[in-house]
Amino acid sequence: MWWLYLYVGLSTAGILVLGVLGVRVFAEVQRLAGQVARSTDDLARASERLRQAAEPLAERAGDISRG
Repeated sequence: MWWLYLYVGLSTAGILVLGVLGVRVFAEVQRLAGQVARSTDDLARASERLRQAAEPLAERAGDISRG
């Protein structure tokens, strides 16, 4: 009969460990999602700055090829 209590206790402990690990994984995924969002915003701003910097060069290149 004591085997039954041992199995139930070990099962409960295993479920608790899995729950704690699940919460930790969830927290890390949330943190990673925030970093990805910030990186996406940074890339969008850099892309816009690059486009603005390239416009004068593209206009001059068009003038040179027409000339």
